[in-house]
Amino acid sequence: MSKNRNRRLRIKRRIRKTINGTAARPRLTVFRSNKQIYAQIINDDEGVTMVSADSRAITDKATSKEIAAQVGELIAQRAKDAGIETVVFDRNGYLYHGRVKELADAARNTGLVF
Repeated sequence: MSKNRNRRLRIKRRIRKTINGTAARPRLTVFRSNKQIYAQIINDDEGVTMVSADSRAITDKATSKEIAAQVGELIAQRAKDAGIETVVFDRNGYLYHGRVKELADAARNTGLVF
């Protein structure tokens, strides 16, 4: 494993000790690969993914930050449709910068509270 991957996994474990999604306030987690970005809203009590969105569904020609913002809007809209208004944000060990920040800001601007 690379040095950065080990670092991210250590940070992820440290974050997940304190963050837990419940039915009342599920966890919004982000996974970022080199080409795509994925977001899921998870109820950890039941171990169920309630809502998900990813950049594979977006066919626009745009920058990676703009696509991440569109995924944030999409996950927030799907959460509203499912009756979810508040979540706890899990950045999954990634820095709160770039695509992760754009996704979170777009979800907040669309009406998701965290």
